Amino acid sequence: MKAATLTQQQNYHSSIVVDASAMEVFDKISRVNEWWAANFEGSAKNTDDTFKIWWGETTVTFKITEVIPGKKVTWLVTDCHLPWLKDIKEWKDTEVVFEISEEKGATKVDMTHVGLTPEVECFENCQAGWNHYFNKSLFKFIEQGQGVLQKG
Repeated sequence: MKAATLTQQQNYHSSIVVDASAMEVFDKISRVNEWWAANFEGSAKNTDDTFKIWWGETTVTFKITEVIPGKKVTWLVTDCHLPWLKDIKEWKDTEVVFEISEEKGATKVDMTHVGLTPEVECFENCQAGWNHYFNKSLFKFIEQGQGVLQKG
């Protein structure tokens, strides 16, 4: 994996703070079809679960490699087809890491996409996508019970 030696600052990273318990946040992250991709199959709750999401020809398949309830979940991209990029497998072997911590009566969620760095072709478009789905859709799903999914 090309991202193994990179620091967190070089990878895409964002944080949200929500009015919910760490366990509620943990549960809602696993409900991918309610905040990220309506086209979803599989399970995103437990270690070794696999799931696939897609929008048209674009597909991404994940395996859950680490689960610490209420604290952390890590998704490994095991396959992908990103036809709008020169390297249609650009996300393969990258990881999406959610770290959850309770602070001052609220819960902070740090999300890092390890391997999504400014050097890769997808960075600008994927950063914009994560800014929408993580910062807006997941936030709204946790706070109000409904995410902001885009059709596709």
